[in-house]
Amino acid sequence: MKQTLWTREFTRITAATALGAAGGIISQFALSFLVFDETGSTLAAALVVAIQLIPMVLLPLIVAPMMDRLPRKPFLVWGDLLNGVCYAGAGLFLLHSSFSYIAYLAFSLLVSCLGAFDELAYNSFYPLLLPKGQEERAYTVSAMLYPILKVLMMPLAAVLYDKLGVGRLLLIQAALSVLAAFLESRIRVQESRRDQEPLLSLKTWWRDVREAYLRQEHGLHGLYAYMSVTNGMASGYSPLLIAFFRTAPGFTTAMYSFFSVAEFAGRTIGGAIRYRYSLPEKKRFGFLFGVYQTYELMDTCLLWLPYPLMLVNRAICGFLGIQSATIRQAAVQRYIPDRLRARLNAYESMLCTAAGAALSLAIGALGEVLDYRLCMTVCGLITMAVCWLTVFLRRRQVRQVLADRPGVDQIR
Repeated sequence: MKQTLWTREFTRITAATALGAAGGIISQFALSFLVFDETGSTLAAALVVAIQLIPMVLLPLIVAPMMDRLPRKPFLVWGDLLNGVCYAGAGLFLLHSSFSYIAYLAFSLLVSCLGAFDELAYNSFYPLLLPKGQEERAYTVSAMLYPILKVLMMPLAAVLYDKLGVGRLLLIQAALSVLAAFLESRIRVQESRRDQEPLLSLKTWWRDVREAYLRQEHGLHGLYAYMSVTNGMASGYSPLLIAFFRTAPGFTTAMYSFFSVAEFAGRTIGGAIRYRYSLPEKKRFGFLFGVYQTYELMDTCLLWLPYPLMLVNRAICGFLGIQSATIRQAAVQRYIPDRLRARLNAYESMLCTAAGAALSLAIGALGEVLDYRLCMTVCGLITMAVCWLTVFLRRRQVRQVLADRPGVDQIR
């Protein structure tokens, strides 16, 4: 009998993820407008973003070793439950008190800590619920969920923002987080403590951190290094694109807004194809490397194209992006053993966050001295070269990661 992806446990985790994502989209929309409405300062909004990055870099390093030794389901359930409590408190505060920027900074730091905690628990727990052979389809569903919800929820959030106000929207987010926690608590999966050593021992923690680097795993590190650079560059492109569409003759910010529509269309078509068809193991490396090179080439030429071709460019990137992301995510999570999953996911998260912060600043500075089009072209060519130096030069090891069998279970 053919194994199905939509088991009871997978359906529950997908429903819980959808509830949490929908609430997050609504609350982030409301809070981003609230800060600017109350302060009138883009710097104040930028400071919030900077503060939210701090836990994403530091917290996974601290928590991941403990998460690899204990059952992960309680981390996920309690993370969403506490998130709901925080948003309920913030909503009640705004309904009965005036806005405080300092209080909001503290609140942003707190929910960012919970977000980092929840993301790490989710990424480590999710692979345990996937039926064998259904990993790519599962990650396709996961990758499609947020873009679809964003398209659906953003207009609704705009209407509710004016109708209900920020305080009530935060209470809605709180209710959705608690409901997500309830669904997660109903998931049945076999987990147990993996080691009886003291969890709070500094010696044990440091050994666990060192083990997670797996220096001999050149394939994993090649993929991690490239993904951190390409994602960091993408973060830096955003202000460049906004500046270009604000200053270039014949372009408007409304035209830029259609980029997200084109990417969503591409992702939707690509996701539908990836859900129905799987790529044979022997073709995965060639496909991924070709996608990475095409993606960077699309970025290098984007701003030199006529506007209709820009939209086609973004649609192609959306189509290819979800194809490569689902193959890579499924392969990496299948390749690494469960005993190292939280630590390696934390390592990738920290690497991408740090690279995103550094490269965003670097590209922003470069955009001050170079033409926006030339700046994006240079950055795209650099990222293309990084792909050759990290993924292609380690192609034998990367192919091992992309194989259908686990790879590092035997490493000690």
